[in-house]
Amino acid sequence: MEHKKRLGILVGGGPAPGINGVIGSVAIAANLRGLEVIGIYDGFKWISSSSFDPVQHTVKLEIKDVSRIHLQGGSILRTARDSLVKGGKIDSEKVANVRKAMKTLGISYLVTIGGDDTAYSASILDSEMQGALLTAHVPKTIDNDLPLPGNMPTFGFQTARDLATQLVKNLMEDAKTTNRWYFVVMMGRSAGHLALGVGKSAGATLTIIPEEFGQQTIRVEDVCDILEGAMLKRRLLGRKDGVAVIAEGVALKFGSVEEIEQILGKPIPRDPHGHVRLAEVPLGELLKSEIERRFNERGEKITIVTKDIGYELRCAPPNAFDIEYTRELGFGAVEYLLSNEYSLKNQQKGALISIFEGKLNPIPFEQIRDPQTGRTKVRTVDINSYSYRVARSFMIRLEKEDLEDPNTLDKLASLSGLSKDAFKKKFQKATEW
Repeated sequence: MEHKKRLGILVGGGPAPGINGVIGSVAIAANLRGLEVIGIYDGFKWISSSSFDPVQHTVKLEIKDVSRIHLQGGSILRTARDSLVKGGKIDSEKVANVRKAMKTLGISYLVTIGGDDTAYSASILDSEMQGALLTAHVPKTIDNDLPLPGNMPTFGFQTARDLATQLVKNLMEDAKTTNRWYFVVMMGRSAGHLALGVGKSAGATLTIIPEEFGQQTIRVEDVCDILEGAMLKRRLLGRKDGVAVIAEGVALKFGSVEEIEQILGKPIPRDPHGHVRLAEVPLGELLKSEIERRFNERGEKITIVTKDIGYELRCAPPNAFDIEYTRELGFGAVEYLLSNEYSLKNQQKGALISIFEGKLNPIPFEQIRDPQTGRTKVRTVDINSYSYRVARSFMIRLEKEDLEDPNTLDKLASLSGLSKDAFKKKFQKATEW
């Protein structure tokens, strides 16, 4: 009897709402097309290792096993950050281990679910295995920093934004009730999409993202100038409370990693991809300490509470948008792998699965690679966009007009204990980012 062809599924990188939706959609669509579906535990961790054991590290997925998992957060296949890269170069030993594992499992098609690093590993496999394995990558990250066409979000982003918005709304009410400030550091390593989306949706007092500083290196003091200026302007408007949302990636604008470590007085851990673990950088505390020092120098007591938001979002049950979206992406991955139309068009090459204008839109891996680094391109916030202009217009921040209006400048200078000239000199730069 002829054996069925097999399709494998694995998940890499950090969790995001909707992973199980993709797994379930892929498994159901593939089973209905006559394939056996093999779930691979812990991403590339085991299949790239010489200790890979098919019995322990894989599971057969039938329709009955996945029919309701799209409603759940987390990942039934778990996830891991292991990749096929070591020291910035392709790890040939790991690639060889994956090739051996795929042959052992009899897998002809592979669906990877993950962010930019997992996409890069999938593209390496596609290139190294030369047609022996066809890959499709479904982009996943709450950071929303993968270059999808039509400004489509990455799955998981909308659920994360919904939940984080509710948390920030609660903090805003707490700030108002207790007359204090909250500095909320929002997850987002390379881009400020989540911080801006939450700040804009909740109506936070202000949001600070790394993109607004361009390619410039900044200091902790520069960010504190923006914060202090906003706090003083808020007082001028009759309120001593507020919530500032700050993207964690702002910390990477403080110069090199070595400089950040010097500020902290300790080394910063890195993940297996070599990325700085920004969760280990106490950005909120750094900003809080400097702002408190400034207010104390004026003889004022201020209460600031810092809050990091990120990990509590990643395994939330997906909202309706992400449930529907992941169904389409998972189905699209199987459609791409098995359809002659897409296979011939892309010459049997792997692709990132996207939806554009309501249609399946596979993007060959080479089109999403950065030609300089070879890695997946990163989508950042366009600060010249209409969307950002709207977000910025609703923030309370010092603007150039505040420094140019004599009456406003006089009142702000009085609140700060500075002369008008000194105030203008101190906060001029904060209005120009």
